[in-house]
Amino acid sequence: MAEQNINEEVDQELEAQAEEVAEEMTESAEETVSEVEAEEVEAPGDSEAEKTEKKGFFKKKDKKDPRDTQIEELSDRVKRQMAEFDNYRKRTEREKSSMFELGSRNVIEKMLPVVDNFERGLAAIPEAEKESAVAKGMEMIYKQLMTTLDEMGVKPIEAVGQPFDPNFHNAVMHIEDETLGENVVAEEFQKGYMHHDSVIRCSMVKVAN
Repeated sequence: MAEQNINEEVDQELEAQAEEVAEEMTESAEETVSEVEAEEVEAPGDSEAEKTEKKGFFKKKDKKDPRDTQIEELSDRVKRQMAEFDNYRKRTEREKSSMFELGSRNVIEKMLPVVDNFERGLAAIPEAEKESAVAKGMEMIYKQLMTTLDEMGVKPIEAVGQPFDPNFHNAVMHIEDETLGENVVAEEFQKGYMHHDSVIRCSMVKVAN
């Protein structure tokens, strides 16, 4: 009986010692892991950003806030709307410019017959009456009209003596003339005009050879 009691005491003592050793080993292992983590997170020479990044590696990643996702979606929608509005503004400006160009062309086309009549009227004035008040008044109005057209970008098309070009000249007659070159405009019946780079009216001409 006494021997059994001694054995039990010995067993209890061994278990107590084993538990103490296990606790010491566990504490030692935890300290070692902590030291290793600290060395990896804050290694010598690491910048503050790298240290922060490494520390964050050992932390649990936070779940993305739904509000951040909603903000990103709204920001993307605003950017798309701004891009669409910018495209609309540019398209409107082009259409406005095109409408202005078309309106100017229509006005110029209606003014050209008036210019033709002024030129016919000035050409019909007898030489003796060219110094009269009426003739000078007509000439002043004609010059003012041509100056206004010039400021609007309207220029007469060169014709007489120029090579015939169907893009600018409308040939209504053809003659043979040895004094002129081949396919050359010999005479102009009606002036042609251009508005900037577009032809308003072709010159009506006679072409030689």
